[in-house]
Amino acid sequence: MPLKNYGVLKGRPVGSRAAKTSNAHYQIHLVSEDTDYRIAINVQSKLEPSELEYLVDEKFSHPLVADLLDLPLGFNPVERKPGGLALDFIRGNLFDRQLMIPLPFDVPGPDNDLNEKIDKYVLRAIADENALIYAFGEKWGPESIKDKIFGFLPGNGIHDIHMNQGNVGKFTADDGVWQDGGMLIHFPSENRWVGIFLKFQSQTWHTDDVTGHRIESKSSTISEKFVDRSQEDNQVENNDNVVRIVAALVNPIGDDSGKETVTLLNTSAAAIDLTDWAIADKFKNKFTLSGTLAAGATLVINLPTNVQLSSKGGIITLLDRQGLKVHGVSYTQQQSQRQGWTIVF
Repeated sequence: MPLKNYGVLKGRPVGSRAAKTSNAHYQIHLVSEDTDYRIAINVQSKLEPSELEYLVDEKFSHPLVADLLDLPLGFNPVERKPGGLALDFIRGNLFDRQLMIPLPFDVPGPDNDLNEKIDKYVLRAIADENALIYAFGEKWGPESIKDKIFGFLPGNGIHDIHMNQGNVGKFTADDGVWQDGGMLIHFPSENRWVGIFLKFQSQTWHTDDVTGHRIESKSSTISEKFVDRSQEDNQVENNDNVVRIVAALVNPIGDDSGKETVTLLNTSAAAIDLTDWAIADKFKNKFTLSGTLAAGATLVINLPTNVQLSSKGGIITLLDRQGLKVHGVSYTQQQSQRQGWTIVF
């Protein structure tokens, strides 16, 4: 079953402790107005390969951050659905997953392991009295015993600060959609958000839209999409990013109806058949595509009224005919303010 108590913990960091071999979790002491919490961040997998994949986005930008600012301090339950505050590494278009790389949690030398990558921003947040941390995951507590790391009472905290779908073995019991973990750090004085995202290498990037279980039988290659099958020498592992969303008009002049557009780019060396591919908005409303996209060419698609690109910020996702994500982007309300202007991704 999915995580039992999913949400986001908001508060001020006041202490931290690096992960050790005996307990491979980076620990953060967080406080709200009257409650202490501990954030326990996995930095090593129990399955091989043991190194987690990580991404630190020093200038994280996504429409969900605007709503985070209004949350009260402490733990806030989050509804697991599109268009809200829930994180989903696959469906939420939070970052370019090709940027995630594996890294050990403890290696001799400076700034070369997960302990140090996380510590760099947590210590900066502790030193900045206005900085706040938002940790997404599963809550535990309150407990009747002292916290085993920082000693406060009652024990409270949040864990599973990582991708929570596409698991293997016994960990498939934790699978679910719109329940991924992650940590965002807000530095108001710099008008900046830092996003820290972690994933086990044993987890997959394609999962069922209902259960969050891994999808393996539907894996496909871009050669299946080539119009000219002689181009199969150009085959890649899968469809990810082969066709990209490069621009969108989300705030047209006048009535938006039928005027919003999305621009696609075929980065491959051959024409691609887009029949039964689809573009989805942040609420997962879909527009089915047709026709062919020539090699290296762009295609401007006019969206119907049932697929809407909100000028308050949103996400746009491109799916292949199997329903698997090919590419996705996000944009903020600030990016969409200039009426009639096209956003470039």
